[in-house]
Amino acid sequence: MKRTVRITSILLVLLLVTVIAPVAAQDAPAPVSLTLAAYAVPREAFGDLIPAFQAKWLKDKKQQVEISESYGASGSQSRAVVGGFEADIVDLSIEPDVQRLVDAKLITHDWKDNEYMGFVTDSEVVLAVRPGNPKGIKDWADLAQDGLQIVTPDPVTSGGAQWNILGAYGAARRGHVTGFDASDDGATQFLTKLITNVAAFDKDGRESFLTFENGIGDVAITYENEVYAGLQSGGKFEIVYPTSTILIENPIALVDTYVDKHGTREVAQAFIDYLYSAEGQEIFAEHGFRPVNSDVAKKYNVNVEATPAAEATPAADGAVALTFPPIADQFTIEEFKTWADARKTFFGDNGSISKIISTIKG
Repeated sequence: MKRTVRITSILLVLLLVTVIAPVAAQDAPAPVSLTLAAYAVPREAFGDLIPAFQAKWLKDKKQQVEISESYGASGSQSRAVVGGFEADIVDLSIEPDVQRLVDAKLITHDWKDNEYMGFVTDSEVVLAVRPGNPKGIKDWADLAQDGLQIVTPDPVTSGGAQWNILGAYGAARRGHVTGFDASDDGATQFLTKLITNVAAFDKDGRESFLTFENGIGDVAITYENEVYAGLQSGGKFEIVYPTSTILIENPIALVDTYVDKHGTREVAQAFIDYLYSAEGQEIFAEHGFRPVNSDVAKKYNVNVEATPAAEATPAADGAVALTFPPIADQFTIEEFKTWADARKTFFGDNGSISKIISTIKG
C-alpha cells in the first residue's frame, strides 16, 4: 500500500511539472532581435555596452535580447541601410550619414529631439605620434614639414576623415597654423601640403589607425578615443593635442521603418536610452569617448585638466590614465555653418578637398 501511495505521489509531481513548465515557458516573452549598424571606431565599446544592456533588459523584462552588429565606414554603413540593410539602430560618425536615412524616409521621427541633440558621444581630432615624438610634432603646423608621412582615412568613405580634414582646415583658418594665413586661401594651402604628405588613405578610422599601429606613418590624424583604445590594447605611441581642433559629435538614431517592420521599437529605444544613461556613458568613457552625460563628464573631469604634453601618462597600476583636457581653441561644425555646407564646400564632386586629393593622387 505504501509503495502504491509513493508511486502515485511521484506521478502527481511529474504531472504537475509537465503542466507548470509549459505555462512558465509561455509566460516568458520570446527572445527579441536587434540589428545595430555602426561606424568602425566604437566596436570595442559596444563589446561591453551590449552585454550590459542585455543583462539589464533580462532582469527588468525577463526577455532575452539578441543584437547583431555590423561595423564599417560611416558613409558605407549609411548607404547600406538606405540600400536595404535593415538596421534597427544606427550609430554613425557624422550627422549627414543620419540625414541620408531621413531623406530616404527611413527615419521619420525627430532624432535630435533630446537634451543631447541626438549625439551619444563626443571626441576631439588629435594627433598620434611615435614614442619619444621623434619628428617633434607639437601642433598642426608641424604636419607641413617635408618628408613627413601622415596617416588619415579617406574622406570619400569615412566620416572620421571628414572630421580630421575639418579640424585641420578650421585651425588654419582661425589662425592657429603658423606659416599660413588665417583665411580660406591659407587653410587650403595648408591642407594641400598636409594631403601631399598622406602615406595611406584607408576606408575607415579603425583601419587607418591600425595602419599606423602596424608601423606605417610618422603621425596619425585621428579621434582622441581611438588613441586611447590603442594605448589600452598595448600600443606604443603618444597623443598630441593641437592648440585648435574640432569637437567631434557622433549621432545615434532609431530607424523607424525597420523597428516598426520588426516590432522592435520598444527595445531599440530602450537600448538607445541605456547608451545615454550614466552606466552607458561610463562605459563609453572607459573606452576613451568624451561622455555627453554631464554628470559622467564631471566624474571624468572632462575639460578640467590642463592640456598635457605629447605623452600618455600611465596610471599607478600601469593602466592608461584617461584624461579629457580642454582644448585652447575648440570649435564645432558651426565653424562651417552646417554639415550640408561643409560637405558641398569640401567633399562634394567639386569640393576643394576632393579636388586636392584628386590632383595629388593623379
